[in-house]
Amino acid sequence: MSKQKVLITGASKGLGLAIAKKLSGEYDLVLHASKTESFTEIPAGAELLCADFNNPEALSEFCKKLKKDHGSSLYAVINNAGLTFDKSLIYQPEHEIDTILQVNLKAPIIICKTVMKLFMLNKRGVIVNISSCVGETGNAFQAVYSATKAGLVALSKSLAREVSALSTDHSIRVLSVSPGFIETDMTAILPEAEKEKYLKMIPANRFGNTNEVAEAVAFLISDKASFINGTNINVNGGMV
Repeated sequence: MSKQKVLITGASKGLGLAIAKKLSGEYDLVLHASKTESFTEIPAGAELLCADFNNPEALSEFCKKLKKDHGSSLYAVINNAGLTFDKSLIYQPEHEIDTILQVNLKAPIIICKTVMKLFMLNKRGVIVNISSCVGETGNAFQAVYSATKAGLVALSKSLAREVSALSTDHSIRVLSVSPGFIETDMTAILPEAEKEKYLKMIPANRFGNTNEVAEAVAFLISDKASFINGTNINVNGGMV
């Protein structure tokens, strides 16, 4: 019996790679990055499907290939790919704003549009959109990034309700996961004073790690989470 197939975008490093490692073996994986060279580690048996999501034509081709090559067997999608350019909105060039919106929000929307059609035919499937704690709290110098992450939460809740409005005979779920401050290359370069400020906001008194977020995602796409739908799951150590 063949394994269920899962697409993970932004899977070449950090959180995406941690999710891929967690799901490897249990699922057949389709891993995305902007280019093949981005991968320094590929879980055994995974297929690569690369595209620069900042290029609308490349995104369109990506979705066509996803549908053609994996449409009949696709079970879950984890929209994890994202980027940011941290600076005051006052000084943010419009081309950076466009890039953040395109990669972080429009690309997941178009991918959701593609796979929802497939899931409606198959009458089952799971989408997990990776948001962020700043989608709820906001963050100075990340106005556009925060806006895209808030958008993913609203997208997930809306699609869950949309599926129900279209059909009652299905087991399709749409969720979002909002990690808090996670130990990554990005947090490693924070000044100590900045780290201390963030730690004071976290009752767990530490940053999280990528494996803890990957565990949550693995649970959410499993049948064990079959009654969790249309909601956002915070993985943030109780951050306030």
